[in-house]
Amino acid sequence: MTEIEISADNTKQIIEQLQEKIGGEILERWGESTLVVNNHKANGMVKVIPFDWGVNLMIYNIEFFEEIILKIEATEFNPIRFIYNLQGEFLHRFGIQSKEVLIEQFQTLIFTNKTDGINYLHFKEGIKIETNIIQIVRKDFLKKRTTKVSTLNKKLQEVFVDTDHDNRFSHHGTLNLKMADHVKKLHNIKTKGMLRILKMEAKVYEILSLHIQQYNRQSQGVELPTSLVKSELKRVRKIGERILKNPAKSYNLEDLSVESGLSQAKLQDGFKFLYTRTVTEFIRHVRLELARDLLKTSDLNISQVVYTIGFTSRSYFSKIFKDKYGISPNEFSKQVPSKVMVS
Repeated sequence: MTEIEISADNTKQIIEQLQEKIGGEILERWGESTLVVNNHKANGMVKVIPFDWGVNLMIYNIEFFEEIILKIEATEFNPIRFIYNLQGEFLHRFGIQSKEVLIEQFQTLIFTNKTDGINYLHFKEGIKIETNIIQIVRKDFLKKRTTKVSTLNKKLQEVFVDTDHDNRFSHHGTLNLKMADHVKKLHNIKTKGMLRILKMEAKVYEILSLHIQQYNRQSQGVELPTSLVKSELKRVRKIGERILKNPAKSYNLEDLSVESGLSQAKLQDGFKFLYTRTVTEFIRHVRLELARDLLKTSDLNISQVVYTIGFTSRSYFSKIFKDKYGISPNEFSKQVPSKVMVS
């Protein structure tokens, strides 16, 4: 087991100090700094992306070949960390604690420490992790004109305004499968340059809002739907992912129930919890989103789009498209200036 001491004045220094211990090369591109490692100690990358107003993003997509403990000192650079664990698992504790808390796949963690406190992140050997960390430097963040922390839950508000780092705080969130799709989209943004940074920053704020929403719900005692356990929600999510990948296929609730091994009632409860829609509403939503993209970016006419997304009636498609977007498919298509593929 290797313990790596991190005493950084900024996020970039974190990966520089990691590099000193595990090797690799730091690449700079579009304002991003990426530590790329492929040796006997680790394989993968750790990325740092700074934004304005004290917000930055760290992405761990790496597998360590020995147990690694990051001993992170809470210096003057002592952000609030909003963590979403997309893959694998790791452990967290403060220096004053002896017991580690396991953060599993799809689980969230929010924490910050007192100045001079110690944060421990423990990564196990041979487990690939993909972890998304939004870091908020409070003094800078509070200078942003649109930052209104007074609207937050009282406890979280106290954490944000604690710019002198007098208190430590941690919140170990429950399973959150909704956030996974947003984090995946963030990690998969392919555009370049300024457009890439703008897209990523927008998605970071969206994910941050989901963290806060989950914290509020848990603070109010709202947990997972009582009809489903974690493993069943994961099965619901697999069905949702399948529909997203192939929305044109003909689906019915009975077949999806058999495929998932869940009752139709549990399947509906799971979809309402994860996607705020019934199964049928979710399928319709995914198809309409795809139809809008095809009308924008392809040369398909409306009848071809209707067929491609799995509908059989053009009139029905036109009706629900207008109900959702406030404009008919024909009017929408005419407003698209040019059918150019976008990345």
